[in-house]
Amino acid sequence: MLNQQVLNMLWPALWETLYMVAGAVFFGHLFGVPLGILVVVTSPGHILPNRFVHRVLGVIINIGRSIPFIILMVAIIPFTRWVVGTSIGTTAAIVPLSVAATPYIARLVETALLEVDLGVIEAAQSMGATPWQVIYKVLLPESLPSLVLGVTITTISLVGYSAMAGAIGAGGLGDLAIRYGYQRFRGDVMLYTVVVLVVLVQLIQMAGNFIARRVDHRHPSQ
Repeated sequence: MLNQQVLNMLWPALWETLYMVAGAVFFGHLFGVPLGILVVVTSPGHILPNRFVHRVLGVIINIGRSIPFIILMVAIIPFTRWVVGTSIGTTAAIVPLSVAATPYIARLVETALLEVDLGVIEAAQSMGATPWQVIYKVLLPESLPSLVLGVTITTISLVGYSAMAGAIGAGGLGDLAIRYGYQRFRGDVMLYTVVVLVVLVQLIQMAGNFIARRVDHRHPSQ
């Protein structure tokens, strides 16, 4: 049975995790979405073809995705300290989480935008649409369901990353599971932490699926 002591530890840890994930989702998409759009529109045969820019951005994204999060988090400690003034705590954890999420989001955005039929893009261009109008009025609306699912996947991944960050001093559910569950041999704390994480992930996935269906004009909800 869930006692008051464990509940008093779970609630603050859950809110810390939500705070870290929400911040990382926001900043990750702030930088990742434009990056993904640039990779697509500069590809050969697209609306702003530029082979050099396309290749450079692709390399940058691949490098960012290839670095394990735990190594990235330690490697950018000076940058984290420069941005937020400290490298410890929930706010500090948002920096490496955002950096890790950005290239991941860029690839998801790229995949979503590449699903848009080139015929739709060509039709917009034939009517005099500028590159910005093609992006804003064609690419993004047409790929919106896939973009929503991409946000869902990213958010779930960041929940896992935040638990990893918590294990080395960032707070949240990961910190609770390690310090009070593992190190103090409290199996009940570990169990409840896992249950909360599972429920959280399920809720995020359900919400993402629901929103994706609602915004999909190709298959309108009945």
